[in-house]
This record gives sequence, C-alpha cells and structure tokens, in this order.
Amino acid sequence: MRGAWVATYLLGVASCNRPPQPRAEELVPPAAPASAQPTQIHDSPRLSSIATDKRDPLGRPLRVACVTCHSLRTPQALPASTQELDEFHVGLKFDHGDLACASCHVVGKQDRLKLADGRAIPMHDAMTLCSQCHGPTRRSFDRGAHGGMTGAWSSQYGQRSRNQCVDCHDPHVPAYVPGRPVFPPRDKGG
Repeated sequence: MRGAWVATYLLGVASCNRPPQPRAEELVPPAAPASAQPTQIHDSPRLSSIATDKRDPLGRPLRVACVTCHSLRTPQALPASTQELDEFHVGLKFDHGDLACASCHVVGKQDRLKLADGRAIPMHDAMTLCSQCHGPTRRSFDRGAHGGMTGAWSSQYGQRSRNQCVDCHDPHVPAYVPGRPVFPPRDKGG
C-alpha cells in the first residue's frame, strides 16, 4: 500500500515542475509551409443545377442547369411558400425554419444569393450565406472537423478538396440524410 502512495506522490511532484499544458481550444495549428497548396472548395453541381426524376446509367439523378429555364423567363417575384409553386420547382420540399425563398434568393438572378444585410453574392459563395446562421458548423468546417475532404492528407503533399455545404445538405431541407454504402461491409473473416 505504501508503494502506491509513494508512486502517486512522486508522479505529482514530477508534474509540478512542468509548464502548464494548453487547453485544446488554445492549440493553434502550425502555419502551412510556403510550398503548401491551397485547399480547393468543391464547385458543387447543386449550386447551378437541379435534379430531375430521370436517372443516369449509375442510378444517379440527371441534373438540368438552372439557366436552361431561367434564361427563358425571369420571375417578377419569389413565392412565399412552396404551396405557391405551380409551374416550376413543383414538389420542392422546404423545411428550413422560418425562412422563405426571398430569404436567400435574389429575384430574377438564379446565379446570385442574398445575404441577411441585402448584399448579393455569387452562388458559388453559398458557404458565406450558410455561415450567417450556422456559425458553429462553419467554425468546425474551418478547423477540418466538418465538410469532408479528398486528396492529400496534408497540403504539403498535394492538392486537396473540401465540400460545399450543399454537397451533403439540401439547402431547402438541410437535415443530413445518411446514404447507403455501394457495397455492403464484409466481415474480416469471410
């Protein structure tokens, strides 16, 4: 019993002479070396097209570019709810709080989004729009804990790409819908 007490005492004394360890939130990643390549943000097709009910040979929905229809006709106003959609985007599901179409979209400009302060931004900057309300998730994204990544583990070793919010979340119904793996998992023994 006395040996355990001595070991605990010595461990405590040894740690008293160490400098205090920083907390996890105080840790700052080291700066990337000059040779590091910038991380690319994926240019999602969901920002410039809409899925149809038709499928490609791999079973994925075929997409139609927004400009296909929006270049022929410019809306004069945006609907207040999906119930008002009687010609285009019929069947669109919407479950994103108290927002309406005009909360994020600019009337007559399918390639622009509207920030809360009224400024218009390009569609490919959708993450800026999402970040206005989803700040904690954006901070997780900026630290690499959200958003997925492909390519090199470290930018020192090659290019890497991160997802846009819309790659995993439908902006109209943003709750994450889990997918199914293409191939079922195999038991290591079989």
